[in-house]
Amino acid sequence: MIELLILILVSYVIGSTPTSIIVSRAVFKTDVREHGSGNAGATNIFRTFGWKPALFVTLVDVFKGWLPAFVAGHLQSDSILFANNPDLLMILAGFAAVLGHTYTVFAGFKGGKGVGTAAGMLIALFPLAVPICLLVFIITLITTGIVSLGSMLAATALPISLFILEGYLPDMQISVTLRIFALLIPLFIIFTHRSNITRMREGTENRFEKARIFRKKDI
Repeated sequence: MIELLILILVSYVIGSTPTSIIVSRAVFKTDVREHGSGNAGATNIFRTFGWKPALFVTLVDVFKGWLPAFVAGHLQSDSILFANNPDLLMILAGFAAVLGHTYTVFAGFKGGKGVGTAAGMLIALFPLAVPICLLVFIITLITTGIVSLGSMLAATALPISLFILEGYLPDMQISVTLRIFALLIPLFIIFTHRSNITRMREGTENRFEKARIFRKKDI
């Protein structure tokens, strides 16, 4: 049990690393939360400073979710619970990182929406399904220009993607634990985007093509 608590704590701290805040302060000498939507995420970094720092923040955020889940998947556990259900250990570690990103202890428990870090965790858990979810995100972004909508639809596409893959890959086996988690993760992503949903209803949600980008020319 002590080992499990340490794993969850370390995963949370890894996820809590406020990448966007660090980048904005170190490179641009300002806090990204003081600009744009006020959110400490890659999308706001893009709108405020440009695509290069946003790409860096995105890659780091994805890595923050992938690393704990991947490492947990290679740990040996003496617990009967995890010995019989190793997927659960990966989920606990990965989701702890997602919670760390969303509610970071280093920034007053106010972080990003959790999409990038959740994507990293899902790469470790569902490597074949993530490309389908990414495709849904890209199509939504191209057709609507709304990043938040693309994120929610991509998350919602996860359980559907697993169903499709099982139909085409008979040897693919997905545990009950992963099936349940695949149904729950979209609810979490929708929850973190509740303010975006309100703005979409009001017609005030930011669109990709209308983003105002203030960036250094040498970045």
